[in-house]
Amino acid sequence: MAKVNTSLNDERTIELIQRKGLLAGRYKWQILRLALARSLKMTTPPGEHYDFGTSDGKEYSLEQVCGEGKPDDENFTDLYRLLISNYHQQDLFADEEMFIRLLQRHIRRGLDEFRTSWRESHDFHEYLYQSLFSNLNTAKQQDRNAAPLPLLEMLEEIGVRGHIKETIDGSRLTRFMLHLPDANDLSKLKRNLDTLAFSLGLQEQGIFTHETNQPKVIGLDVPRPASSWHSQGFHEQSRWIEQGKSTTFLLPVYPGVDVLGKPYSFDLAKAPHLLVAGTTGSGKSVLLHALIASLVQSCTPAQLQIYLIDPKRVEFTAYKQLAHLAPEGLVTDAPAALKLLKELAGEMERREQVLADAGVRDLEEGLTKQVIQLPFIVVFVEELSALLMESQDTETYLVRLAQKARATGIHLVLATQRPDADTFSGLLRSNVPSRIALTVRTAAESRIILDETGAEKLTGRGDMLIRLVGGNVLRLHGVNINADDIAQLVKMTRK
Repeated sequence: MAKVNTSLNDERTIELIQRKGLLAGRYKWQILRLALARSLKMTTPPGEHYDFGTSDGKEYSLEQVCGEGKPDDENFTDLYRLLISNYHQQDLFADEEMFIRLLQRHIRRGLDEFRTSWRESHDFHEYLYQSLFSNLNTAKQQDRNAAPLPLLEMLEEIGVRGHIKETIDGSRLTRFMLHLPDANDLSKLKRNLDTLAFSLGLQEQGIFTHETNQPKVIGLDVPRPASSWHSQGFHEQSRWIEQGKSTTFLLPVYPGVDVLGKPYSFDLAKAPHLLVAGTTGSGKSVLLHALIASLVQSCTPAQLQIYLIDPKRVEFTAYKQLAHLAPEGLVTDAPAALKLLKELAGEMERREQVLADAGVRDLEEGLTKQVIQLPFIVVFVEELSALLMESQDTETYLVRLAQKARATGIHLVLATQRPDADTFSGLLRSNVPSRIALTVRTAAESRIILDETGAEKLTGRGDMLIRLVGGNVLRLHGVNINADDIAQLVKMTRK
């Protein structure tokens, strides 16, 4: 009899959702059906790597998964077959074997999504609602039509008079171009942004102002309900990279889009090191995947080597077969991370001698003059605080690399969910000038990262503030890179 097979990780995800997600001891088949719905919401087909379960996983019959053989009102087999046929544009009523295979791929990908994008500290029902029912055009249209009137009413309540010259929808926010006849109302408006957000029912999300070059006009960036968001994924990012190949960036990265939906990119080689901070569920790990995906699609393995330090042991394992991954470049414990950083410090010193011998200032000049052939090296640290808690010596080598490695083409991307003074010490802080803050818990944490408040009022799930060295703070919305995208990315590099 045909079966849907899972792996041990899949079973752990199912059990976690049973215990902490649904809180009501739901049947496993109910979670399998939710996983199927989650996968069908995604635009790219699931990969072939979901075809095989593992011996420590489970088998589920079509009766359990679809209700096959049960009375008509409990049997959804034909409905699922129709949905998957439509998704793949393939007649699965005539191919039972392929139907089972694709059914399993979708269910396992949906479980993978739950595992990587939902955290047990978060409300699973809210997560499901946002995952399955976002981007509904009807809701978005209603929001657009209804938004300006309450905003003007709330402005009047705080004593600010004005009119809206233009309304521009971004992917998550609406920018209201507000004309203030009395320029003195500007300071009153800025003092009362929290009151305005409260009046509009935005909860902890904030309203941000945007300076314009129009006389007496200020932009107000107001969050929309999540049901009206439209997100960008791996395919959009790939298109931006293809369109941006004429840039002079050495290490181009595309973390997301700006408030108005325009793709944003910067050169990591100029950053030259980056701190990424955000609380659990803020989208920090997804952002790291977006940065890795950018680099891998822009550079060949001969141009770029990647090292991944993953104390959580789960975020980077999907990159084991990545062609750009350095030999023994994936480490998951503190002693191995310390050994790796020592070796990279040694590599930095070796490269300094190579640069001196070639008579060039840095790797970029050496590559331009074609007197040096060395790859750039980018080191990703998934959870900096966990690493430092286990070994304080780690900080010594991170500081050395942050201080001197730029010229030799070695760059750091340090991520943490605890942006406090213990994790981000003064010495490390002064040598990592570029920062990205996703949603954080407090205004104090926002100041530690960006030297100003604001990150505590973001909308979460990839909403971020970025400050590159010497630049102003910009707001971006991140690209959503999922487990299937990573599998596709790794496969692309092996061709």
